[in-house]
Amino acid sequence: MKPYVSYKPSGVPWLGEVPAHWQVEKVKFQARLRGEKAVGTNGARYVGMEHVLPKVGKFNPVVDGTQEEAESTVNVFSKGDVLFGKLRPYLAKCVVADTDGVCSSEFLVLAPSDEVVPAYLNATMLMQEFIDAVDASTYGAKMPRADWGFIGQQRLPLPPPDEQQAIADYLDAETARIDTLIYEKDELIGLLREWRQSVIAEAVTKGLDKSVATKPSGVPWLGDVPKHWVGKRLRDCVEGCSNGVWGDEPDGGDDDIPVIRVADFDRNRRQVVDYETLRKVDSSQRGSRGLRPGDMLMEKSGGGEQQPVGMVVSYFGPEGAVCSNFVARMRSREGVVPRFMVYLHAYLYASRVSNISVKQTTGIQNLDSTAYLSEACFVPPHDEQQAIADYLDAEAVKIDDLIDHTHDEITLLKELRAATIADAVLGRVDVRAKT
Repeated sequence: MKPYVSYKPSGVPWLGEVPAHWQVEKVKFQARLRGEKAVGTNGARYVGMEHVLPKVGKFNPVVDGTQEEAESTVNVFSKGDVLFGKLRPYLAKCVVADTDGVCSSEFLVLAPSDEVVPAYLNATMLMQEFIDAVDASTYGAKMPRADWGFIGQQRLPLPPPDEQQAIADYLDAETARIDTLIYEKDELIGLLREWRQSVIAEAVTKGLDKSVATKPSGVPWLGDVPKHWVGKRLRDCVEGCSNGVWGDEPDGGDDDIPVIRVADFDRNRRQVVDYETLRKVDSSQRGSRGLRPGDMLMEKSGGGEQQPVGMVVSYFGPEGAVCSNFVARMRSREGVVPRFMVYLHAYLYASRVSNISVKQTTGIQNLDSTAYLSEACFVPPHDEQQAIADYLDAEAVKIDDLIDHTHDEITLLKELRAATIADAVLGRVDVRAKT
């Protein structure tokens, strides 16, 4: 697509130049703030902040907000209104209402004028530069909110209505195409993760030689195992399980050391290579907690419904670090290959065996390590453990690389989506011929 024939300065630094025949108007002249309120939903559709996806101008298909009861004061909206989230505006939650209804008071309800196409206004208000400007104006540290007085004064491009509609139609088609590609890439990542887990599960429960004789394990989640593998408890495979320590604020002294947190876990590759946190931990607190490469780290507290607590990873960071109080260190016994055990724990985690030992009395999950390490397992001879670990290191890395590559493709597609919208709504290209 080609640019427009001529441009003019917009007078707004982040807008730059706009097509010569376009206007640049304040938001308050493009839409009025609808002030109608209600108490409770009274059966109307309710839209909360959680019902709108960030940055993409769409409703969240996962969260049902069609008939949700809200007892507090809500804002009333009509079909075609633009709902702009004023709470934490950096989340960029802005959407065109597709029905009448009511919404959280954290939304500004904007009724576009007759000369404004709602979908076009929505797209301009989702521009990152506009969001940044609004976010910079917020008040309140913990719950930052934007003010209509500021938003209404911001100037946005305003093409003739027929061009707004052409841009909106073009973006509907182009973003739908890109969103479909992003969805397919997300689906591929899910399939790759399932493939990786099946490779791990097969290796740590059946071994690499499928011709060996097997025997019943007596463990429901294991089934038959190679006949020569030895039954143990997980605790028999480690020297012990030592809880970490958080220490104090660093002061630049000799006692400032790395403290490994759950946030440092590379959950996809099941390892910790680097760290982000220094804490002051004196020698009396360190004791026998010092880490060395090859140790296993187990997440003891944290997690959630989608990502339960209990992940076990290999530690490959600097010697002399410690783990935090939400993490426990495990060191393999003689004759046990640490990487084999990490893959075995990965299988138990993905199979939700570790969930049996999770306790949750508040919002935080806690893993009962004593109970978990009492789970049964079967372990091959040392050389076979090493062969399985080497095999999985090679195979899992191939799959992990594919997953990383797919994530990169998704990032590029999201950048393409943003650039496509920016080019169209700011008039950098003339989409009328395309539509």
